[in-house]
Amino acid sequence: MLEQLILTDAMPESYLQANMDELYERARAAKTKLGSRLFILGHHYQKDEVIQFADATGDSLQLAQVAAQQSADYLVFCGVHFMAETADILSTEKQAVVLPDMRAGCSMADMADIDQTERAWSELQRVFGETIIPLTYVNSTAAIKAFVGRYGGATVTSSNAEKMVRWALTQKERLLFLPDQHLGRNTAVKLGIKLEEMAIWDPIRNQLELNCPADDVKVILWKGHCSVHMNFLPKHIENLRMKEPDRRILVHPECTYEVVHASDDAGSTKYIIDTIAASTPGSKWAIGTEMNLVNRLIKDYPDRDIVSLNPYMCPCLTMNRIDLPHLTWVLESLVEGRVPNQITVDTKTAKEAKMALEKML
Repeated sequence: MLEQLILTDAMPESYLQANMDELYERARAAKTKLGSRLFILGHHYQKDEVIQFADATGDSLQLAQVAAQQSADYLVFCGVHFMAETADILSTEKQAVVLPDMRAGCSMADMADIDQTERAWSELQRVFGETIIPLTYVNSTAAIKAFVGRYGGATVTSSNAEKMVRWALTQKERLLFLPDQHLGRNTAVKLGIKLEEMAIWDPIRNQLELNCPADDVKVILWKGHCSVHMNFLPKHIENLRMKEPDRRILVHPECTYEVVHASDDAGSTKYIIDTIAASTPGSKWAIGTEMNLVNRLIKDYPDRDIVSLNPYMCPCLTMNRIDLPHLTWVLESLVEGRVPNQITVDTKTAKEAKMALEKML
């Protein structure tokens, strides 16, 4: 598992001292030398200096599907650690998955570790018996995916959360949704489940927070969140409505229920991109998601009036640890026959996690 691989290769200082033009040429040359042996996956939240080298770009679901289809020797994942773990689970033993910077993590994924989850499951079984099926957002560690697979559950993405929650509730009376409470809550509300029918599991206090009798609970939400999307607040929408009532507000479902409820529309990263692409030239948008993506949409659609819902928003800090120096270093290392920062999920964890992933895919 990734937690066992943090102490790994260190990038030489010379890469930080090189200028960007030089790094671009070196990265391009290394990619050319590696040819079909290399495939670079880039998440939509990556910097432009990195995304320009990607062979495929997408959100978590798209990249998981693409990774599973590749035959390249090296899959360089420009995203965060849980995405690279997923790629390793879905790839073959002969392929090496590389994360350019091991510090590229996800605060949301870190909010649910396997020890907390096992303790929670034990208590929830005591309260609800065998009536719960677990679902986990793909923004979770391989160990959590394996836990979900072991107990008959599945992974979900923001693109297919509705479909997977609907499926889960045909399997058991209630579900445990890890680790993002906001995606779980917003999805459940969209499917007609009342807020009062949702409980929250607090992993820090190791306790269940209820607003109704236990028998009435349909969804148990893990108390986790995305540190980026939590920065969009109802007051941002209120201020925008007062100043520009004709500007449509489109947000990611990792935002709080209050923000999603007050917006005009909400959807996955892919949904946001597709909505802007299909919109009318001259239309006005305020988007509530990661800033690198918002800036890319502004650049790609200059005939639309696009702003961030939060004018003081910054990019995802952990995702942005992957930069051109780290990418160049990794590619040149591969050319030299060295594989730095390889992500390897142990066989048992991978097998159980794959069961949860395959239910989704």
